[in-house]
Amino acid sequence: MTAVQAFKKYLWIFVKYFSVIFFSFIALLPIVSCVITALKTKTEYENTSVMTPPENWFNFENFVTAFRDGGMGRAFLNSALIVICVVVGSVLIGSMIAYVLNRFKFPGNGLIRSLFLFATLLPGIAMQVATYQLMYQLKFIDTLYGYIILSMGTDVISIYVFIQFFENISVSLDESAYMDGANYFTIFYRILFPLLKPAIVTCAILKGVGIYNEYYNAMLYLTKPDLKTVSLALYTFTGPFGNQYNLICAGVIMTLLPALIIFIAFQNQIYSGLTAGAVKG
Repeated sequence: MTAVQAFKKYLWIFVKYFSVIFFSFIALLPIVSCVITALKTKTEYENTSVMTPPENWFNFENFVTAFRDGGMGRAFLNSALIVICVVVGSVLIGSMIAYVLNRFKFPGNGLIRSLFLFATLLPGIAMQVATYQLMYQLKFIDTLYGYIILSMGTDVISIYVFIQFFENISVSLDESAYMDGANYFTIFYRILFPLLKPAIVTCAILKGVGIYNEYYNAMLYLTKPDLKTVSLALYTFTGPFGNQYNLICAGVIMTLLPALIIFIAFQNQIYSGLTAGAVKG
């Protein structure tokens, strides 16, 4: 190996590790500052910089105050109910639509797929007027079931993830079951659906995290205090006379933990679900 080749090799190694360290620092800096702020008293926060360590690293008073005064308990229950219902509904709807589009060839199949792709190009904010009018006429505003039905709408990403998985499942399974007397519903629920576990976990996590963090629609359609979600509960400590960022950061940390725990527990399924459908076998 010549000196030039050695220099290029070690330069490339330096660039790779430097990039990893730099972007990791950029990603972790907001979280670290949020944790530091959450552990400070009001006086400390007002008289120190953001990255100044707190005097007491075991000061959890802000977490207790945020949970109690922000109504976090009720908000967690509402968010959990919404996420569970939306995830279950979205997985069932998305997988069934993908099953029909992949296994049945009929006139308009390609058109439907194209319309799904076209729908992703439409900005959601541009359709809010029509959506709000529809929600109002159906009396879905300020109801959990109305918000759940709205959030359970067609998830194009989930549909295409399921379609890619169906591409990797041999049609001979369907044909064998059909020859044995199974109908299409039996083939789907008893044979194909259990094989979609990686895709189900992937879509469930992606959809669940999105709904869990949703603020705009929740603010628009859930205006009653007893219906607020965790994203709305964080705004309890904002107002015209100032924002209590030490309490807000404590609430952010509490809302972050459930999603973080679920992601760590199912990260292998998420990664396999995102990549397995990319290769046909």
